[in-house]
Amino acid sequence: MKKIILDCDPGHDDMLAIILALASKEIEVLGITTVAGNQTGEKTYTNASRVLNLIGRTNIPVSRGFDKPILRELVTAPQIHGVSGLDGANLPEPLGLKTEKHAIDFIIDTLLQSKEKVYLVPTGPLTNIAVSILKEPKIKDKIEKIVLMGGAVHDSNFTPGAEFNIYVDPEAAKIVFESGLPIVMVGLDVTNRALLTFDDIDYLESINGKVSSVIAPLLRFFANANKEFFGLNGAPIHDALAVSYLIDESILSLKYLHVDIETLGEFTRGQTVTDIYGITKKQPNAYVALDLDLEKFKHLMIDAIKFFDTL
Repeated sequence: MKKIILDCDPGHDDMLAIILALASKEIEVLGITTVAGNQTGEKTYTNASRVLNLIGRTNIPVSRGFDKPILRELVTAPQIHGVSGLDGANLPEPLGLKTEKHAIDFIIDTLLQSKEKVYLVPTGPLTNIAVSILKEPKIKDKIEKIVLMGGAVHDSNFTPGAEFNIYVDPEAAKIVFESGLPIVMVGLDVTNRALLTFDDIDYLESINGKVSSVIAPLLRFFANANKEFFGLNGAPIHDALAVSYLIDESILSLKYLHVDIETLGEFTRGQTVTDIYGITKKQPNAYVALDLDLEKFKHLMIDAIKFFDTL
């Protein structure tokens, strides 16, 4: 069983990442840490606890991290995730096991105390992960892999050159990608294709279970926003795709490449500059996802939602 810390900024797709991770027998979630990104730090922290209450997993510790990037002002995405960060349905009260520790202290303490190596799964801006590494470099020996949702080789979703998570805190991303740690980059090239279509959402709505009845309208809100802004025919479940790799690695096809993070560009802040052709001769530093098995992923995701309907 893989031990993970899920670092997220819920967010509709982060919500599905939490659900998928906690439904899986392949994963043990040691805790959830939150970061500002899709919405403010207060809202993402509250949203994580709301999701845990919805699925009856309020025993999972939740620790609040940074409310802004390392050097920059916070940018959020209300146009995609709404004012609450999880617009589209009424979620229950936030009842997760909130810890008093700051997220970076939770990450550091959990890693140092673990007898086994742990996977870090960041699905928002990389602020918490970067500062944890800087504050206590010893944790590197306890990290099995960083499996992150962020970046892209070809796609973008916030500027013509950048994916949102990396754009929000490019300095943090640069620290992580230059850390020497094993990284799996699950970017928009694959996550934009990890769609639950409007038909899939109709199916979830028809089940009308205690969780699916809440998830379906949330996904419909998210799908409508993505159709309006990006022309996508459904809800791209970006963050859960990163979690799915830990459950079944065959869902993603990876290539070991060098990725640089643009922090200075006038038009390209946050771009993950990926050396597909080996032009720079730089040593590869990330396993980059380039293709996915959509049907496997969809089955995993829908089964996870139905699992919590039955509890």
